[in-house]
Amino acid sequence: MTGPQRTYKYFEFVMVAFVVVLVCSNLIGPAKAAQIELPLIGAVTFGAGVLFFPISYVFGDVLTEVYGYSRARKVIWSGFAALMFAAVMAAVVVNLPPAPGWPNQKVYEIAFGNTWRIALASMFAYFCGEFVNSYVLAKMKVMTEGRWQGGRFVASTVAGEAVDSALFYPLAFYNSGIMPNELVFTLVISQFIAKTGVEIAFLPLTYRIVAFLKRAEQEDYYDRNTDFNPFHVET
Repeated sequence: MTGPQRTYKYFEFVMVAFVVVLVCSNLIGPAKAAQIELPLIGAVTFGAGVLFFPISYVFGDVLTEVYGYSRARKVIWSGFAALMFAAVMAAVVVNLPPAPGWPNQKVYEIAFGNTWRIALASMFAYFCGEFVNSYVLAKMKVMTEGRWQGGRFVASTVAGEAVDSALFYPLAFYNSGIMPNELVFTLVISQFIAKTGVEIAFLPLTYRIVAFLKRAEQEDYYDRNTDFNPFHVET
């Protein structure tokens, strides 16, 4: 028999922030390819979702580092459910008959009409990438006895982002008509580099959030005896 579950002051807030950022990153950003000029590098092409998605990995790192893999797993599943709901509602809205005289149906369909393919690809890539990120971070924390926090955050993000980017863009956009196939594979590489770079840039903020939560929650979980099966959602 297990004892009563611990309650936390900030866990739900972190979970909600994670889910909001996740839905924004997967439904607002992916269909737009953006390009900016950077000093010394030149033109850099990236999916607009890069503005949101690395933040979800920051929250994923915070959840696993402070609360442990089991609670992070529940949040990952919550994000999965939110993506499914958003995709269903987007499909319903797109297929509603437009009002007479409303001229924007075609534009709306271009923006959201491919939502099911994008959503299914993003959910699969998200599921694989987030669990890889959380698993690698939890295992490395135990192996290093909590040392090298920054290195662990970067290593887990590199693993998770590599899986996510390699899966998402081909599944979502290859032969979709939204963008040329050549650009799809360009985005795989550029997204991976950009997301990892953003994660590194956010490290000082991640340190502060983790330190604050560990003090406030009196928690610093080590997954020494954790069942890492992603489908086992009990804590």
